Amino acid sequence: MGYNLTTTRAGLTPAPPAALGAPLFPILPRPNLDWTPEVEAATAHLYARVAKVMPPIEWPFHAPYVKAINELKKARGAVILAHNYQTPEIYHCVADYVGDSLQLAKLAAASDAAVIVQGGVHFMAETSKILNPAKTVLIPDSEAGCSLAASIDGADVRALRKQYPGVPIVAYVNTSAEVKAEVDICCTSSNAVKIVESLGVDKVIMVPDRYLAQNVAAQTSVKIIAWHGACEVHERFTAEEIESYRADHPGVKILAHPECPREVIEVSDFAGSTAAMIDYVRNRKPTRALLVTECSMADNVAAETTGVEFIRPCNFCPHMKRITLPKILDSLIYMREEVTIDPALADRARASVQRMIDVG
Repeated sequence: MGYNLTTTRAGLTPAPPAALGAPLFPILPRPNLDWTPEVEAATAHLYARVAKVMPPIEWPFHAPYVKAINELKKARGAVILAHNYQTPEIYHCVADYVGDSLQLAKLAAASDAAVIVQGGVHFMAETSKILNPAKTVLIPDSEAGCSLAASIDGADVRALRKQYPGVPIVAYVNTSAEVKAEVDICCTSSNAVKIVESLGVDKVIMVPDRYLAQNVAAQTSVKIIAWHGACEVHERFTAEEIESYRADHPGVKILAHPECPREVIEVSDFAGSTAAMIDYVRNRKPTRALLVTECSMADNVAAETTGVEFIRPCNFCPHMKRITLPKILDSLIYMREEVTIDPALADRARASVQRMIDVG
């Protein structure tokens, strides 16, 4: 594959620090995880952030982990990145940076932290490592995968080059480092049209999301050749389902992610990246909003938004949900599940990401 994840499974004897590469980190003592008056007092301000979306009965379970993680990340000199699809106790209570995958990696690059803990799936951790090669990047569960990223590999990209010689290949950032190393340029859901048109050609290949490709094709005269991948969360939405929500909730504003099928986009009021959807709600404050994406994002936005009723079609990502507070804690204690990428491959992958950044 060209990359590997150094992993230690929970419940097994941790690998000695020497196996994790330089720099070396000692294993830290495991903190007390009892719910005590001290923990309650120390975390009360954090519970206030999620009180709108989390019943009080749940907080005594989360709070000891939240307190311990926030103390341990200081001891490690670490930052925690949380994708918009992470659960509220991670997103609002232990994360230092939140956003989409590329936003997080760029923010981490600007940080002076030596250790990055990725609250997201494996391709996001790889992107953080690509853009931060001198930093230690940890993913609390290396099996937190992605149906979209798994739909294509480097050999597939090389086969596409042979099939369509001379046609540039654009890769969504939701791809592995191996794929990023084989393509011409990367894109995000928010800048995909701009990236495609920046190439100055009449035909491009887009990988791996066929629905993003279809939605880009509807906005440009450039011919798009699409790969057949899809996000297992977004492809489950249907136009009939969305129309049903609209009928049941008069006045609702429906915001869809570009990874949704084209017919879903066509019956929605707005289509955009997770960041764009969040900005829409914050700035326009619709009375009712339905976010056609992974369901934790609605919880995260609702926790900090007043005056908006959220209608929740709860499709959740099982891969994102592999990241939990206990696993984040273990990653900080044992420095386990470090992401490593072959330097030569990382250099090639970094070039395709940097080309995207340079476009602006």
